[in-house]
Amino acid sequence: MSKFNTVIWPKVILFGDSITQFSFQANGWGAEIADKLARKCDVVNRGLSGYNSRWAKILLPRLISSQNSADTDIAAVTVFFGANDCSLEDKNPQQHVPVQEYSENLREITRFLASAGVPADRVIFITPPPVHESAWEKECILKGCSLNRLNSVAGQYAQACVQAAAQCGTDVLDLWSLMQKDGQDYTLYLSDGLHLSQRGNQFVAQHLWRLLESRVAHLPFILPYWGDVDPKSPESSLLSTQ
Repeated sequence: MSKFNTVIWPKVILFGDSITQFSFQANGWGAEIADKLARKCDVVNRGLSGYNSRWAKILLPRLISSQNSADTDIAAVTVFFGANDCSLEDKNPQQHVPVQEYSENLREITRFLASAGVPADRVIFITPPPVHESAWEKECILKGCSLNRLNSVAGQYAQACVQAAAQCGTDVLDLWSLMQKDGQDYTLYLSDGLHLSQRGNQFVAQHLWRLLESRVAHLPFILPYWGDVDPKSPESSLLSTQ
């Protein structure tokens, strides 16, 4: 076997809660992004259902290595928390995080990413989407609890996320505002009042790609197109490239 260099696949890391974890399901926004980036980079799902930004900042150093590691080939990171943080403190104290702390947690996450070789211009914050209260209340009742999220409160966290992005120098996808822009029926984007429907996943994928595309446009197609492989001497084609 000839000696060759290991192929380095850049990464796009999706870091968030259940809305990120579920994004690799059929027709999910993460799956669509991964499809667009096939043969260019690995799209890594680090969605953690039920997690908030407080837990995320604690866990992040276990998910991304320190500077000068192989993780310095990270092309982009999405940070998508807030849907659990904005839980009402008196209804869901375990997941609730005060909005001021939420904002600081986002800034701390950005600082850690910078220390790990991922500068702010490769980071994209995503705000929590709106909450359809009557639909989510039905889900809460099925779980034996009362309504524990309000759309107005989710909006406060979305605004804090936008402000934190401006302070950190990251891009931001403001789902809460975009999904309600011009009075459109945002409930179509939600499956249960909180999580995304198929249409909501398409919405996120479309708008996220607009922000992500410029960060990955430089990435080459990894390994030769099959038609360019020399059938008589495949090693010369396959082992002479990255």
